[in-house]
Order: sequence, then C-alpha cells, then structure tokens
Amino acid sequence: MNTQVKTILLTILSLSLLTIALVELSGISTRALFNKYNIGSPPPHATEQQERSEREQRVKEMPKTEISFYEEHFNFGIVKEGDKVRHTFKFKNTGKYPLLISDAMASCGCTVPSFSREPIGPGQDGEILVEFNSRGRKGKNHKSVMIFSNATREKIAISFDAEVQ
Repeated sequence: MNTQVKTILLTILSLSLLTIALVELSGISTRALFNKYNIGSPPPHATEQQERSEREQRVKEMPKTEISFYEEHFNFGIVKEGDKVRHTFKFKNTGKYPLLISDAMASCGCTVPSFSREPIGPGQDGEILVEFNSRGRKGKNHKSVMIFSNATREKIAISFDAEVQ
C-alpha cells in the first residue's frame, strides 16, 4: 500500500473512533435504544424526569401552605476562580399544611441546587443547598435558583452574588 492510502485509512479509522466515543459519552446510544426498542433500563436522566413529574403532580394535589426564607439572597464576596462554593438557604414552613418542594431550577449550569424530596411539616425548617462552580466565571456573577412548591407563592427565586478573580 502506498503512503497516501494508508493516511486516508488511518484518518477514517480515527474519525470513526472519535464519533463512537462522542456517541457513548453523550448517552445517545443508551437513550436511543431504550426509547426505540425498550432495551435495557431507562437512562438516569429519564428516571429523574419521571421523579420530578411525580413530585409536580403531588404538589398540585396538596393544599396550599406558606414558606418563609430566612434570607432570599446571599453574597459570597470574592471567590478564587475555579473554587466551588456552597451556601445553605434555610426556610420555614409557616403554614398549616405540609410543604413539598417539587423542583429547584438554577439559572445557569454552573449552579447546582439540592433539596429534600420529603414534605416539611408545619412549623418545621428546611434547607436548599446551592453550589456554585466558579470555573470560567471571572468577574461579577449574579445567579438565581427558582423554587417550585405547594406554597401560596408557587415560584420563589433565591439568589447569590460572587466576584470571581
């Protein structure tokens, strides 16, 4: 074989391997097989969506209650670029019925909220942990997280600021 044919074959092989790696890393193959042929188990993403949908339905069926955050905004101050910082937003169920959070959605992929999936009884406290990844976020940052629940204020935004250097 001459050098030109070897180069072409090697290029095709490399591109094929790269394509396969990208498909596997993205999870497309697993989702596609499950969705089309019902092979294997659903990917984790589908399970999370189903769980979220079930919580949303429960929240719609629950009586309205009241939620009071001790603070709805936090300032991290100056943060070193690349650091992950966390803050816990505490709240109280000030209503007469159990409070259930159906979802917490961040305004950016650099922010990850975590919350209890269990109902919070009247008079009890709860918390939402928010983690901010400052990697690639130099400068002033203002991020928010939208909280969905069975409170009379169904959507409440909590937020934070960080100066990334």
